[in-house]
Amino acid sequence: MQGRCYAPVRATPACAALRRRDPGRRKSDVACLGRNPLLTFRDFANRTLDLHADGGWPTAIPGGYEAVTEPVVERVLNFIREPQQQEFDRRSLEVFAFQYERNSTYQRFCDRRGITPDTVSSWKEIPAVPTSAFKLLDLSCAPPEQVFLTSGTSQGAERGRHGFPWLEVYDTSLLTNFSAHLLPDGVRLRMLILTPTPDLLPTSSLAHMMEVLRKAYGSEGSTYFIGDKGIDIPGLLQTLGEIEARQEPVCLLGSSFAFVHVLDVCLADGPSFRLPDGSRLMDTGGFKGRSREVSRGELLRLYQKIFGIPQAFCVNEYGMTEMGSQFYDNTLSDQVLGRSRPRFKQIPPWVRTRIVDPATLEELPEGKVGLLTHYDLANCGSVMAVETEDLGYKIEEGFEILGRAPGAESRGCSLTVEELQENR
Repeated sequence: MQGRCYAPVRATPACAALRRRDPGRRKSDVACLGRNPLLTFRDFANRTLDLHADGGWPTAIPGGYEAVTEPVVERVLNFIREPQQQEFDRRSLEVFAFQYERNSTYQRFCDRRGITPDTVSSWKEIPAVPTSAFKLLDLSCAPPEQVFLTSGTSQGAERGRHGFPWLEVYDTSLLTNFSAHLLPDGVRLRMLILTPTPDLLPTSSLAHMMEVLRKAYGSEGSTYFIGDKGIDIPGLLQTLGEIEARQEPVCLLGSSFAFVHVLDVCLADGPSFRLPDGSRLMDTGGFKGRSREVSRGELLRLYQKIFGIPQAFCVNEYGMTEMGSQFYDNTLSDQVLGRSRPRFKQIPPWVRTRIVDPATLEELPEGKVGLLTHYDLANCGSVMAVETEDLGYKIEEGFEILGRAPGAESRGCSLTVEELQENR
C-alpha cells in the first residue's frame, strides 16, 4: 500500500552503531522513528526532519524561488509536504485539468483520443506522453524558471528539454524523498560527490540535484571530485583514507559510471577502505552509450569490497530529466526501520507507477516485465503522465527496473510522438 509501508521497528545493529558514536542521541530517535502501527511516508520524513533539526539541519528547502501563485501548484506543494493518500486522485485530476488548459500541445494529444477533464474519473485514465516527446516539443505549462536537458543516449542524439516553471516543486520533492531514503537515521554526513557542478553543467538535472542536496544536507567539507579535467581520483582516495582514519561516516554520491572508474583504479592499484559504520553510497544512472557495463550485483559487491560499505547502505537512485521526482532503493530505510524485504524502487506518495505492455500499453500484472509509466504530481508544470522506454516489473510496494527497452521505440511510443507533432 503506497504511503503506509513503515511498520513499528526495533533497534538494529546500524542504529546501535549510531548511538555508540553519539551517546547523547536518544534511543527512541534512532531505534524507532515512530511508534504508530503504520507510518505514512510523510510521518517518516517529518520524524527524520525533526532529527535533522536537533542537529541544526535545515527543515525547509532553500529560498529564492519564484513565487507560486497558481492555486493548483500550491496544492501540489502542500500534498508533497503532507501527503494524504486518499487525495491523490483528486490532486491528479486537478493537475490534468490544469495541464489540458495550459498546454495546447498536450490538449490536442488528448483530444485525438477523445479524452478531456470531463471524461476521466481516475488518474489511470490520464493520457501518458512518451519521454521522446520532450526531444521534439515544448511541454511547459508556463515560462520555465529552469530548463534541464537530457544527456542523450548516443553521440549526436537530439536532447530532450524539460522546463520547470516552479522549481520549488522539484526541490521539495527531491529533499523530502532523499531524506527518507538516504538519511532515515537523522545523521548529518559529509558528502563526496562524483558529478560535475552546476557551473560546469548548468542544464543538468543531476548536477542541480546534487548541489541542492549538498547545500541542504551536506556537512562541512562536502565537495565535488569531478571538474573540467575529469575525475580527481587521487584526491578522492586521499580523502577516503583521511575519513577512514578519523572514523567519520561519509556519504558518497555520483553516477554509476564515475564509480566504476574509481573502482577500476582501486582494483588495479590495490587501495581499499573500511569506511566507518553509518557510511553510505548513492549511485544513479546506467552506462548509456558506453562500451563497458557492470551488473548491479557486481557493483554492490565491489562497493562493499573497496569501500567497506554494506550493500544495504548502497542505494540506487532512478530518475530522469523528464520527471520532477526520483525513486530510491528501499534497503537503507528498511535497515533503519528493522525490516527485511527484497531490494526495489520505492514510490513516493505523490507518484503512481504502472507497468504496461510495450505494444498495447495495457497494464500488466505483478511480476510481468513491461514499460514503466509514471504519474508524477511534481510534473505539474508540464505533463504529469510520462511513458518511459525503461523496462521493469512490479514488486512489493514499488518496482524494479531492468534497463532500456531494446531496439526502436515501442509501437505505442511511436504513435503518440507522431500525434503530438501533428498540428504544432
